[in-house]
Amino acid sequence: MAKIGVLKELWDFVRHNKKFWMIPVIVILVLLGLLIFLSAGSPVAPFIYTLF
Repeated sequence: MAKIGVLKELWDFVRHNKKFWMIPVIVILVLLGLLIFLSAGSPVAPFIYTLF
């Protein structure tokens, strides 16, 4: 439930301050974080780390 509160607060910040350009940046950071998190225990991990 706390995660929803953080997302709502982030959305309120973006909407109130008219910083809609931040949305793609946040989405890309979240996707990269998920990619690293989900591939950490897999045998594919060495190949993903070479991309960065």
